[in-house]
Amino acid sequence: MFGWFKAEGRERRRTVRLDRKHLEARSRRFLKIYLDADETRKPQFYRAVDQASKRCQSAESGLPPSELEDAQIAEATSRAAMKIVLERTALKKDDRLADFLTDAYATVGIAYHRAAGVYTMDKKMQELGTAAVHLLTMATSYMNAQKNEDSV
Repeated sequence: MFGWFKAEGRERRRTVRLDRKHLEARSRRFLKIYLDADETRKPQFYRAVDQASKRCQSAESGLPPSELEDAQIAEATSRAAMKIVLERTALKKDDRLADFLTDAYATVGIAYHRAAGVYTMDKKMQELGTAAVHLLTMATSYMNAQKNEDSV
């Protein structure tokens, strides 16, 4: 039984290491630019994060969500975001829009790992994850409000 806890702890540390290596800087940059943006530019961030989240959720596991626990869905969504970030990073274009979108995927990956409880032992990543979750929540609310306005 204790071996299982050790293995789970090792896996979490490995996940945090990978997130720090591939997602942290991009997510921090995205959140910083978002905070510095004026109110007219913020909807661009909301759309990017919302679309990234939806794409990652649709790619997550192949299993119907009703058969998965919330933490499993969050973990699978974060893995999908990591995969997209790695694919987009491999392209290595010097394109600000491409970087912006890749940063949005990194932020989604961080947010879903925070939601899955991956960062419980890492205060800095937990704080970054909380900020990413807040942005994702605001983006979802904004997009839902836009959808409701369009349907009226």
